[in-house]
Amino acid sequence: MDKAVVKTTMPGMAPPQCGKVRDIYDLGDTLMIVATDRISTFDVVLPTGIPDKGKVLTAMSLHWFGLTKEIVSNHLVSADIDSFPVDFGGNEDEFRGRSMLVKKATPFPVECVARGYLAGSGWREYSESGSVCGIDLPAGLEESSKLPEPIFTPATKATSGHDINISEQEAAGIVAPEVLAEIKRITLNVYGFAAGYAEERGVIIADTKFEFGMCGGDMLLIDEVLTPDSSRFWPRLEYEPGRSQDSFDKQYVRDYMESTGWDKASAPPELPDEVVAKTREKYLEAYCIITGKDELE
Repeated sequence: MDKAVVKTTMPGMAPPQCGKVRDIYDLGDTLMIVATDRISTFDVVLPTGIPDKGKVLTAMSLHWFGLTKEIVSNHLVSADIDSFPVDFGGNEDEFRGRSMLVKKATPFPVECVARGYLAGSGWREYSESGSVCGIDLPAGLEESSKLPEPIFTPATKATSGHDINISEQEAAGIVAPEVLAEIKRITLNVYGFAAGYAEERGVIIADTKFEFGMCGGDMLLIDEVLTPDSSRFWPRLEYEPGRSQDSFDKQYVRDYMESTGWDKASAPPELPDEVVAKTREKYLEAYCIITGKDELE
């Protein structure tokens, strides 16, 4: 198993802007986005990385960017690091397979979430109010129920902690109503296409989130897209409403962390080798099923 890449360095360059998973290098008119192997649960980055996780996220984003570019343009310039306008200083192996050169866009301050099934915060909100983000839903739905039709549920983009679900009306106070209408339309179109594509291959995309931005007057799909970090992927053959579902994402890590008695406020414990290996296996399984490839390239 490869060693996890949890932090990147570029000789002669300013330190990157670091998110929970990604290191972002500003190259002027473009950005270099590097998906590390960091993993977070309950909004805390864990001390143990998952080898190849960043490569899976990058490869899956590239796969979906290619499939959805006729629906919406995206920010990708290249994933071939040999064409990047940077000197890696001999550190190429650290960046290969996990880096994208992208157009620098101005992000809209709204997360665009599409939900086809009732799970996570959507299920919790429905259980309390019978609605999700101001959208009334039929009575009697269970956890993991398929919705009558996919819904658009925006959220605020938090710099730390959880994003906060909001209504469309609230979102229209953050971005112009005509912009919101367009990103809603694109969100549901991309989700609808991706959900059908994945289900044919045995995976249910229960929900997913997208980010959009403006670059030179063009609206672009940015960041990652339809990965196990930004989506809930469920095995179709094991789907059963009325309970939580097995998934191809970091739920396995969340469950382990819950079992340790960690208080979610102090420094988190290291992950044992078997949890690391099983989590890596789940990410790779999602990649192989959806892309049709036998292994990570």
